[in-house]
Amino acid sequence: MNNVGKFVSSHDLKNHNIDSDQTIHWNYGTELLYEHTIKADLGVISKGGALVVETGVHTGRSANDKFMVDEPSSRDNIWWGKVNSSISEENFNKIEAQILSYLNERNLYVQDLYGGTDPAHRINVRAISPSPWHSLFIRNLLVRPEALDLMNFAPDFTILHAPEMKVNPAEVGTNSETVITINIARKLVLIAGTSYAGEMKKSVFSILNYLLPEKGIMPMHCSANIGKNGDTAIFFGLSGTGKTTLSADPERQLIGDDEHGWSDNTVFNFEGGCYAKVIRLSEEAEPEIFATTKMYGTVLENVVIDKETREIDLDDSSLAENTRAAYPITSIPNTTDGAPGGYPKNVIMLTADAFGVMPPMARLTPEQAMYHFLSGYTAKVAGTEKGLGKEPQATFSTCFGAPFMPRHPSVYGNLLRKKIAHGDVTCWLVNTGWTGGVYGVGSRMPIKYTRALLHGALDGTLNDVEFRTDPNFGFEVPLSCPGVDDAVLNPRGTWDDVDAYDQKATYLAGLFKQNFVEFEEHVDEAVVKAGPII
Repeated sequence: MNNVGKFVSSHDLKNHNIDSDQTIHWNYGTELLYEHTIKADLGVISKGGALVVETGVHTGRSANDKFMVDEPSSRDNIWWGKVNSSISEENFNKIEAQILSYLNERNLYVQDLYGGTDPAHRINVRAISPSPWHSLFIRNLLVRPEALDLMNFAPDFTILHAPEMKVNPAEVGTNSETVITINIARKLVLIAGTSYAGEMKKSVFSILNYLLPEKGIMPMHCSANIGKNGDTAIFFGLSGTGKTTLSADPERQLIGDDEHGWSDNTVFNFEGGCYAKVIRLSEEAEPEIFATTKMYGTVLENVVIDKETREIDLDDSSLAENTRAAYPITSIPNTTDGAPGGYPKNVIMLTADAFGVMPPMARLTPEQAMYHFLSGYTAKVAGTEKGLGKEPQATFSTCFGAPFMPRHPSVYGNLLRKKIAHGDVTCWLVNTGWTGGVYGVGSRMPIKYTRALLHGALDGTLNDVEFRTDPNFGFEVPLSCPGVDDAVLNPRGTWDDVDAYDQKATYLAGLFKQNFVEFEEHVDEAVVKAGPII
């Protein structure tokens, strides 16, 4: 085996049953990975210096191809069903053998990294791939060890990554030629048949989501930032609700934009980078993220580029709607540079309600917070996903990240409720969606109002205003806020037809009730009663 690189670990690839006469490139930096990607004709450099790549058929996650291994040590802890599909140990071993055979015939790139910025709770992750740009991607997204730590780096979990290799579903029990599977007992992730790099990142997230609750740590699909007075805020939200945009606040330091852990004392980032959606990205609305699309070191996935001028076109979705930029968090100004935040003072749950029913801001009781956390509501509209018609479509993704939660949602919900009570945390529900009517009739909530409401919540201004109780959802809604038109705070009053509002509110409340049925036996009566009133 020809090991090449300045930082070759003493724990070599023979420990992973890889032993060939191919070249193994260890812990290469950005410059070398750029060179190898260009030489292999796997990417091009754009004007400004970003590395532009294409992921082929798979331009997003392959949810139907993700499996947890059904094995004794984790079997009883996993929430089996539509989110966590099972695969047998026998079929996992078959896939592993095929991937190992494939990797042993190729030059490989190894990255030794940390999942988690907190030394007390992080895991050592080794990613092994034949693709240099995927090696750069995971190096951007996870946390880089110090040089001395690389020499004797021993992984806790290993990712065997074979993006171009296809499996035979009839032979190995998968749904297609693509597979993403995690074996908790073997501490091994297998990925084959997809070049979408996000599968690597989300596999590490899923592992941490399994491990950390046993230590009393709440793993979260959220962004987080810190105010000038040291107050930490957490932002839960599904894609399109403004999680990344609203947490990147020039008046507050960014801890991270996607994945965090909440321990007894801190909120810490799982990652060392960001993976931002950049389709139709606005320089005016999101200048910090926009700037990264023109930076050396950023990996741009499926962004259209002019072959001659090397200019990128962020408005062109011909390759994918889900275009992405992967960059180190240090590319963003005003971050904590890996330092954790203190115990949160505020928790914000974001929704983009396309039915125009939700108020722009509401204060939640701990029981209501658990109810809405388990619900994970937002609404999709035409243009955000293929196959959507003109009518909004309600989406419920429990814990605001169901695809990455191996355990039952009640595990995470109870942890959240406990931590809220322990620290006397204030919880808010923020609607960044529509006002004045449903999507197509009303208008999108002005971002200046959303930011003003958030600032009012985070700096304590809203503590001094009057609240009303919403008749449909039971939460408290402020009657005023500096910088916000009072009329917007009561969504019913923004509709031309209040009867139509009442009908739509009753409809949405019914969807909440229907969705929550599966959780009722796992929570106490106070949480069940914290839902909407019909």
